[in-house]
Amino acid sequence: MPLDLPFQSAKKLAAAVRKKKIGCLDLLDLYLKRVEAHNPKLNAIIASDIEGARTQARAADEALASGAKLGPLHGVPMTIKESFDVAGLPTTWGDPAFKNSIAERNSLVAQRMIDAGVTLFGKTNVPLNLADWQSYNEIYGTTNNPWDLTRTPGGSSGGSAAALAAGLTGIEAGSDIGASIRNPAHYCGVWGHKPTWNVVCPKGHTLAGNVAYGDIGVVGPLARSAEDLEIAMDIMAGPDTIDGRGWKLALPRSKKKKLGEFKVAVLLSDPNAEVDQSVQDQIQKLADFLAKAGAVVSDTARPGFDTAELNDVYIRLLRAATSARMSDAVYRQAVSDAATLPADDMSYFAQMQRGNSLPHRTWLQLNEKRHRMRLAWDAFFQDYDLMLCPVAVSAAFPHDQAGLRHNRTITVNNKQVPVVDQIFWAGYSGVTWLPSTVAPIGESPDGLPIGVQIIGPQYGDYSTIAFAKLLEKQYRGFVPPPAYR
Repeated sequence: MPLDLPFQSAKKLAAAVRKKKIGCLDLLDLYLKRVEAHNPKLNAIIASDIEGARTQARAADEALASGAKLGPLHGVPMTIKESFDVAGLPTTWGDPAFKNSIAERNSLVAQRMIDAGVTLFGKTNVPLNLADWQSYNEIYGTTNNPWDLTRTPGGSSGGSAAALAAGLTGIEAGSDIGASIRNPAHYCGVWGHKPTWNVVCPKGHTLAGNVAYGDIGVVGPLARSAEDLEIAMDIMAGPDTIDGRGWKLALPRSKKKKLGEFKVAVLLSDPNAEVDQSVQDQIQKLADFLAKAGAVVSDTARPGFDTAELNDVYIRLLRAATSARMSDAVYRQAVSDAATLPADDMSYFAQMQRGNSLPHRTWLQLNEKRHRMRLAWDAFFQDYDLMLCPVAVSAAFPHDQAGLRHNRTITVNNKQVPVVDQIFWAGYSGVTWLPSTVAPIGESPDGLPIGVQIIGPQYGDYSTIAFAKLLEKQYRGFVPPPAYR
């Protein structure tokens, strides 16, 4: 069945505007009415500038009427993750200390999307410091999953994915250092793309006026269509003004037109992060479909490194990358913990504290290991186009805000396991800077969305998106949550 207008892709929304089937202001008001009706229970959109957006939409209608040159997303209503600066709106990262911090200018991603024609009308919720697979904080409260309000929409771009799935916005942008684009896309049944590191400039995606760009973390799009990911990457990607003086981005485009033309490896689970059978079953079902379509599918091909070592490198580099956010007192505790924990303690907490207090000499040694793994991935991609694997170990789990995150558990194959174990699936591609696209491929027995992570070679962003586009056409398109149709 054709999707109702609020659930159409951004590409189709823009086409409807260009063909004058709906005006820009009317389209904005359509979404605003849905926000008014559905957002109180979801709490996905937590800040907005309605009058400013209506002014934008009226100007967009005038531009259309005058025959002006239009951007590819002209008139498409958009929200954006709270962590991106948008002039006049707060940027807090969920931290009460920054509750009154109002951005003076737009982040580069926000500005590029505005220049491409979107009507940016609001911001979406995040966890404290973008550091959870749930999206809640003391400022804005808890965001719920539109498929089941008792469950998380994921994090840290949880508000982004929830708003998209519920048909409250046309397109979104998020960020990802620990699956923060990929995890919410998987939990909410939408598409997300974690770009190759440094392909999309994160300028203006910082807290407290910081300007340095960090390791591992990226910014990128979420959408209700793989086609929208491609359009958004065309808009977002490329250097800022300073870097643009010296280099230009030229990502290769995929030449493959059929699923049967791909050579893919499939990884269903790993000892570092056992995957629930419901997720494995959906990925295996996809693998069987691909084989029948003529694709070369291997369930044994792997890059040449030990996954336990990769997980160790990732967690310590990840926590090192985010350690600057810690207070002096928290840092001193991390130093103390790292010095007293047994050397054979490889728990997440131990690795986290080692990363939080990582000496630079050790960082350099881990970085050397990372680059050797990066080369191993590149050798793997000489024989295979893509790696298909889980995004997370399960479908969306119930809200759990008790205690510290690393002490919480979730149910996987009828066992309680640490929720942080699944960070392995974030680092599997993330620590070596590879692009990953998430596409919805099915539902769990409980009726919750399940996605697949499509990993490609460095700078192969358009290849992973091209594969996702073919899946969307031939395997599974967007399915709205039942309560919002």
